[in-house]
Amino acid sequence: MKLNKWMMTAALTAAATFSASTLAEDPLKVGFVYVGPVGDHGWSYEHDQGRQEMQQYFGDKVKTTYVENVSEGADAERIITQLAKSGHEVIFTTSFGFMNPTIKAAKRFPNVTFEHATGYKQAKNVSTYGLRTYEGRYVSGVAAGMATKTNTIGYIASFPIPEVIRDINSVYLGAKSVNPDIKIKIVWVNTWYDPGKESDAANALIDQGADIIVQHTDSPAPLIAAEKRGVMGIGQASDMSHFAPKAHMFSVRDVWAPHYIETVKEVMNDSWKPTDFWGGFQEDILQIVSINPDLPKDIQAAIKTTHAKIKAGAFHPFTGPMVDNTGKEVIAAGYTLNDKELAAVNWYVEGIDATIPK
Repeated sequence: MKLNKWMMTAALTAAATFSASTLAEDPLKVGFVYVGPVGDHGWSYEHDQGRQEMQQYFGDKVKTTYVENVSEGADAERIITQLAKSGHEVIFTTSFGFMNPTIKAAKRFPNVTFEHATGYKQAKNVSTYGLRTYEGRYVSGVAAGMATKTNTIGYIASFPIPEVIRDINSVYLGAKSVNPDIKIKIVWVNTWYDPGKESDAANALIDQGADIIVQHTDSPAPLIAAEKRGVMGIGQASDMSHFAPKAHMFSVRDVWAPHYIETVKEVMNDSWKPTDFWGGFQEDILQIVSINPDLPKDIQAAIKTTHAKIKAGAFHPFTGPMVDNTGKEVIAAGYTLNDKELAAVNWYVEGIDATIPK
């Protein structure tokens, strides 16, 4: 069920609120809040694929609602509140900027289960969940470092939050492990989804010598731009191979259905508790898909080998010793960052010639 955010007040506030225990025969109402359109072919698209798979899994035991194109901030709080008022017993809020609005709504609706993607604030009725995106980024870096002819990777960055900063580091570390001459150039677009800005950023990076484009934004526009300019790129969040079959090296796909199914099961059997869930290669919630068969065999092999090592737990990208680009030690020798520390990365690793925007 899709609701336009401007229809929410009329459509939702009139509805009565029921708990699962009040009318056991009624379906569990589950709401989703998306920062972009479900047609972005990236982040929001894959969350909605997870919603649909969860709906199919439970059938008439669950009724789902989604609201797309929700701005981070006051607009998000209004939408989340209206979903809670209208009887949604589980609400998934799927963007970093929804964190504080989710926490505020959770205080007002203590009987509603909230799950917030990519954030770090929890409460009695709020869990956090996210992906070990840095795993896919490291594989991307290895492939980019081997494939580049200019020794320059271009990174289209959304917002300077820990997830994005951490993933820039991971791409660089992966590339540096196979190419000591690698450089990374970064363009900040301050949006998750804007095909025009994303395309412009890709072209700007290509003009600066980048011949591999990596993106932390959600549309296929950067890959399409790469194809037009004769360079390579890596798909973000979903399988983007069909948008740029020549430029596409592979995609790192987000697979949310297993987490959504498990969460709803826990709510239904009253075993849900607030946690900080991270899914990655090991859980197959993060996947390497559609490796371009035209890539050199050694690059294809490196993609698969690096993926396998990380999945098996034999390698972690953020294991020390490691210093930042000011020379300060950020990870001691032999130490691996834990999830809380990974969620707070606010430094660039040594070798990245850039500063983090304020």
